[in-house]
Amino acid sequence: MSPTLHLPGLVDVHTHLRVPGGEHKEDFASGTAAALAGGFTQILAMPNTSPPLATRDVLQATRAIASQTTRCDVGLYAGASPQHVVELPALAAQAVALKIYLNDTFGPLRVEDLPTLHACFRLWPRGKMIAMHAEGQSVAVGIGLAAAYRRPVHFCHISRRDEIELIAAAKQAGLTVTCEVTPHHLFLTDADAARLGPLGDMRPRLAAQDDQDALWAHVDTTVDCIATDHAPHTLEEKASPNPPPGVAGLETALPLMLTAVQQGRLSLDRLVELMALNPRRIFGLPTQPATFVEVDPHARATVANDRLHTRCGWTPFAGLAVQGLVRRVTLRGQVVFDADRPEALARPGAGQLI
Repeated sequence: MSPTLHLPGLVDVHTHLRVPGGEHKEDFASGTAAALAGGFTQILAMPNTSPPLATRDVLQATRAIASQTTRCDVGLYAGASPQHVVELPALAAQAVALKIYLNDTFGPLRVEDLPTLHACFRLWPRGKMIAMHAEGQSVAVGIGLAAAYRRPVHFCHISRRDEIELIAAAKQAGLTVTCEVTPHHLFLTDADAARLGPLGDMRPRLAAQDDQDALWAHVDTTVDCIATDHAPHTLEEKASPNPPPGVAGLETALPLMLTAVQQGRLSLDRLVELMALNPRRIFGLPTQPATFVEVDPHARATVANDRLHTRCGWTPFAGLAVQGLVRRVTLRGQVVFDADRPEALARPGAGQLI
């Protein structure tokens, strides 16, 4: 028997659980089952749903659904919307953070005007994080707002050399900015996008090898979190004439990062910082007593679609060999996932709403 490692419950600050409006590809019960199978006991869900989480009524209704159906602990982002920006103070009481989309998103949440950006930074409570989807020059816009308003800003799924180097410079200048990178940007490049077709399409798009090298070069310094950007779509949608961008990621993130530890690309302590300690600290999330993940770091497996819990049922990493598997997850003293006992999976409603 291989020795078992005990890790703290992991935190994913970037998931798309598709409620409301996209339940055919994921919902709170299936998405949190995937989270537990991947070692995540706390996850945050993005607001670009249909309708988006940009009004008090929609956010309240979605929280009510989540409270009855999540298997692990879940918090919801509020979405910055030019049409509903005056509702931000009311949304703040129910949301863990505010998400501002400066670049491509589906639905009405893209913010392209300066008055809305100023309103977001004025109206959103200083004690709660503002997270940004910012690519290219938009990263500079976010850094400028962090400096002007002297408040923390978190950058989602950074994927290019110039972006990570700009964030490194901002940190060196003393600005309170943080950032996340995704496993798919750490392990896939534009060469894989050509091979995978629609199954390798996401936002930001997969980048060049030089960009990926830059992300790894900053993993021990500039990068604050590993976040999955779990964004499931059905295979039918991906095969359509207009396939939506996004890939599932909750169940593959930890095996991929444990494989990187085995390869010497980062230490196990650094993995714990990136996937548990830093996300909880940055977003001010509550601790989870008696919560841990049992991992076999030496177990080898091949990623397979038919072993996934996510409703979409596929991953761009299918067929990839990994080393390091989740064996069991305990949340507040209760076993909520056991790889050898499917019946041990936590029931819907067992999770807490953050």
